[in-house]
Amino acid sequence: MTTLHEFTTWEPLLHILRSAHTATPGGALDGHVAGRITTHAYSVQMPGGTSFTVHGQASGGPDRRPFEFDAVQQVREALKEANADGASFVARMSPDGPAVLHLLDFGPAVEAEVTGPLPGALVLVEGAVPEPWRRLPEPVPDAKSSPAADATALETFLRERLPDAIGATEEEISAAEARLGIPLPDEIKALYRVTRARWDDLTNDEAMWHLMKTVTYELFPLDELYIADAPSRHSPWRLAAMATVGTPPGAAVQGLVGSPGWIVFGDSDGDRLAVDLTPGPAGHTGHIIVLSHEVDVGAGLVADSLTELMLRLPAQRRSAPRTEQPPAAARVNIRSLKSVEAAAHPALEVLSIGVWEGEPLSLEPVVDLPRLRTLLAYPGTLADPLETSRLTGLEFLTLSPQDWRVLLDADMVPRSLLAASIEVRNDVDPLPVVDLANEILARWDRPLITRTTLEGSLGPVS
Repeated sequence: MTTLHEFTTWEPLLHILRSAHTATPGGALDGHVAGRITTHAYSVQMPGGTSFTVHGQASGGPDRRPFEFDAVQQVREALKEANADGASFVARMSPDGPAVLHLLDFGPAVEAEVTGPLPGALVLVEGAVPEPWRRLPEPVPDAKSSPAADATALETFLRERLPDAIGATEEEISAAEARLGIPLPDEIKALYRVTRARWDDLTNDEAMWHLMKTVTYELFPLDELYIADAPSRHSPWRLAAMATVGTPPGAAVQGLVGSPGWIVFGDSDGDRLAVDLTPGPAGHTGHIIVLSHEVDVGAGLVADSLTELMLRLPAQRRSAPRTEQPPAAARVNIRSLKSVEAAAHPALEVLSIGVWEGEPLSLEPVVDLPRLRTLLAYPGTLADPLETSRLTGLEFLTLSPQDWRVLLDADMVPRSLLAASIEVRNDVDPLPVVDLANEILARWDRPLITRTTLEGSLGPVS
């Protein structure tokens, strides 16, 4: 046990939360107070819809309150001591003084939400990732380098503009290839033969800016090149399971999360530049792509070659033919599609049923779809939750507690699931949700969420 599991660690924060609730109209302590604290963020729902932020300040409030920050910081120090990333909590407090605090440790089988005390995705199979994260590039045997690719011209250009740069040796280049497990393309080798881009090789800030101006971006040192494969673009299950990827026939870049042929060598305002050795059907081997920091899938074409990029040559683009394909993800709700039938087609992978005002919907139209892997259904939208058991390829399922109860009681939870989640809101009591999550985890013999209960007294409200 560490100080994280001592009532005194949490006592200052509980005083603040109790005072906020009792001092707010409608905020009487007739229920629970829940939140989550991590080493980097803090969130707890407060009366009137406000919440504390990372700075210990009521969001929207005019003044920072140091005593709130100090109370949160005391918990954070305990998290560091316990070598824990974060902790969710549920507190029940009385104006007379008694308080009960439940600390929730989600463990290795549950992904924590970024904010809020509720469990995120339940990973039912250890190490499992959504299908887009398992998809590999398709072979394109006819792909060739761009006619503009010229390693010799590139090296000459760079040596003229970076005469004092320290280049990598052939042994250093070979070591990088051995570390990456893939041969480096000739243009990349030419680049690093001129400069290995180590900051300690640069004599001053002016030399650094000259290098960046020459290559047009922040160049990574040779020993920091990495492969932008799917694992390098981690995304929580609840988001990743909703993603779809695909490569149209005329695409220059394959629609993937990542590829063993994407070698990242630079950064541009947080976006990563990579040389692509697994191009799409209309691309060039070794063309340059960008991986946006704002999304977790896909990449965009920047230049047909590194030579074209650095020598600022006119781009030689081939226009991709427009193709009409049914969407792999569909939303049924009051603003989008109006029926499950409208969403059903053989390419459908992700079905989301959101806010709905009509009669509950049947899943019959999508039962036999071969690629359907993700289903999210808001509370009260399904006519028969047991129909989910007929979706034999389902990998990820999000349902309300009521619908999960129906599946569990009938012992008809789809066994094809790799992960699952419970559709609730942060203002519900997390403890029954945790009990339900543990019941689902137990069906797969996965580690359960643990609960530590602390009791103490805050004294009467003054």
